[in-house]
Amino acid sequence: MRYHCQMGKTSRLVQITCCLLSLAASAWASFSLAAESGVIVLYHHVDTSTPPSTSISPEDFRRHLEYLRDNDYQVMALDIMIDHLQSQTPLPERAVAITFDDGYASIYETAFPMLQQFDMPFTLFLSTDPINQRQNNYMTWDQVRELSDAGAVIANHMVYHPYMLEHEGQETDDQWLARQRAELLTAEATITAETGQNHRFLAYPYGEFNAELKTMLAEEGFVGFAQNSGAAGFQSNLLALPRYPLASIYANLDTARTKFASLAFNVELLDPLTPVTNTRSPGALLKFNQGEYDLEQIGCFADGETLTLDWEDKSAGLLRLSAEKEYSGRRWRYICTAPLPNSGRYFWYSLQWIKPD
Repeated sequence: MRYHCQMGKTSRLVQITCCLLSLAASAWASFSLAAESGVIVLYHHVDTSTPPSTSISPEDFRRHLEYLRDNDYQVMALDIMIDHLQSQTPLPERAVAITFDDGYASIYETAFPMLQQFDMPFTLFLSTDPINQRQNNYMTWDQVRELSDAGAVIANHMVYHPYMLEHEGQETDDQWLARQRAELLTAEATITAETGQNHRFLAYPYGEFNAELKTMLAEEGFVGFAQNSGAAGFQSNLLALPRYPLASIYANLDTARTKFASLAFNVELLDPLTPVTNTRSPGALLKFNQGEYDLEQIGCFADGETLTLDWEDKSAGLLRLSAEKEYSGRRWRYICTAPLPNSGRYFWYSLQWIKPD
């Protein structure tokens, strides 16, 4: 038996009840493992005429929804998933939350009708200034309210979609952080005024953050969402939760299905505490705690190449990653995976690196 967590205008109580029923329907062997994992996916444009790096075609988007429906995935509202992660309450088997960043018109015109057809909840992270300015290719506030009234979660993506790590002019670190805080709270107030929603969820623009921004979010009672891949679990950092961007070559269903089915490692990042780096071949120290994975089968990669794994203390799960090559661009990632035996599913964790200069 399969239970689907409906969107519509049903109450959160109905959605929660639905998700609890899906738990009861799952076999305990898989439930005990999957109960600690959920997958959050990220889309931007659902269009073929927009930048390929942030776009998925309407046909591929429909294939994603059909696959989720036909393979017993429990598509749940993001706020409910976060409630489960915060309280460490078991999640449904194969839990997925759908999110969109920015507020582009194609979300309203193309994605929204499909999501209604499939009765799937979703979240919209909005940058408020383009909507205030009625910028071309963005939704209007009337359209945002229509999504909100239909059950969509409306959340924060700052006012101007800034590079949050960047200082302006000669501002001090304190002035920089105060400016980010003011913009964060202004966007939240605008969303509340326009939709009545106030979830205190922030999707970092471009997926960029550092330790100071995470501390600011904690002080303001926010949950943070990044753009590096991986499943979210009870041990995940709620100030920088992973999301899978599904666009360009990563919109392919053959690879997306592996991500939909992924599981969260029980892992801690011990060093460094920020993704911002001044080197193009950074190292990291991870602690893999006990889980349903074999440490011998963990593999870590960057740009398709294997990273060097140095087990400082395998009995304690202490693994140091190092890279021999220098990586280009402003952002890149290290990805670690390990198979769940006899399942076709993988544990997945990634490290985001950012070199602003």
